[in-house]
Amino acid sequence: MNIQKMFKIKVNRLLIILTFVILIIFLNTYFNISNASDAPSIDTGSVYLIDSRTTRPLYSKNENTRMFPASTTKIMTAILTLENCSNLDDVTTASYEAVSSIPEGYSIADIQVGEQLTIRQLLELLLVHSANDAANVLAEYVGGSISSFVSMMNTKLNELGLNNTHFTNAYGLHEDDHYSTAYDLAFLMRYCLENETFRKISGQASCAIPATNMWGPRKYDSTNKLLIAGDEYYYQYVFSGKTGFTSQAKHCLVTAAYNNDLELICVVLGNDDRFNITKSLYEYAFSNYALENVINENDIVTNITVNNASYNTRNLDLLISETIPALVNVNDNLNLTPIIDLNDNISAPISKGDILGKVTYQINGVNYTTKLIASHDVEESNIVIYLSIGLLFIILISIIWIIIIKIRKNKSTKEE
Repeated sequence: MNIQKMFKIKVNRLLIILTFVILIIFLNTYFNISNASDAPSIDTGSVYLIDSRTTRPLYSKNENTRMFPASTTKIMTAILTLENCSNLDDVTTASYEAVSSIPEGYSIADIQVGEQLTIRQLLELLLVHSANDAANVLAEYVGGSISSFVSMMNTKLNELGLNNTHFTNAYGLHEDDHYSTAYDLAFLMRYCLENETFRKISGQASCAIPATNMWGPRKYDSTNKLLIAGDEYYYQYVFSGKTGFTSQAKHCLVTAAYNNDLELICVVLGNDDRFNITKSLYEYAFSNYALENVINENDIVTNITVNNASYNTRNLDLLISETIPALVNVNDNLNLTPIIDLNDNISAPISKGDILGKVTYQINGVNYTTKLIASHDVEESNIVIYLSIGLLFIILISIIWIIIIKIRKNKSTKEE
């Protein structure tokens, strides 16, 4: 009996321990899942995460603080090159000034004076390997001189309305008057992503440069470890990006990621944990936000009665002209109220598809607007015509009657 009792006690204790362990695992799993949707806490630097389509900010920290951008500057160098070079297979020759002016310790592709490279190869060295000598060679090719190219960079910034950014060189050399913000770089990246060639080159995990007149074949891995499959920092949804580092700027990173029809842009400046932070921000956004159709094309928004319209066509449905996709928080319960703005003096005739106004939906401070169109033809009413004919008929009858009376009166007078 004592042995059996002891055995039962041991079994009970084991069951209690197992239950406790399972409970801990469950709670740990639960809280991990719950916290996966929480925004990460970032202590240093500046950060800005936006939805590329709507430009809605999804996370921000010191986004308007001026920071040193380091080599993230090169996204401007790349887009200006792409916009000013019609043939990327054109060949240019590296000058002494372009390759010899890079300070020691800055990343280079060891381009030699007199080396001939295509514009495409230089762009790959620029965006993939972050070669500062490639930036200078491109600047001279596009601008005629490095200083002229820098003027083009700042002119472009003004055109884009990026007023908190100023560049003094083509690759991110540290200088006090060379600065930007996470906000400005996010919108510069958004602009750059409109160019398909930029998207392609900036998303390469490596680049291979064939033999030139100075070197044999070369190959470089991307400095953006989020793009390199097998790397500990690899993130499958990132498709474009540019790194940067100087001792003053610290680590910087501008990237774009796509998942579930959501394209996001993330900027991290002045933070040595840039890759992990970027991944956590994307995970947060993809877990919490989605593009949903607020309303679909040809949905009915309202019904109106059209003035001077025929009885059969005067009741008119106003339809959505195009589907409105909006960025929404998946945890929100949306209560959407349309704000309708109709054209003045809507009257017949109206053709199916005519634009009669617009409708706006406001979601989290962002306005989504589209046109309202007629669901069918609206004919002009014939009542006015009928009344006019009737009135003319009455007038005509009255005139005839007056004439008849006068004739009779004249006849009576003659007979007397």
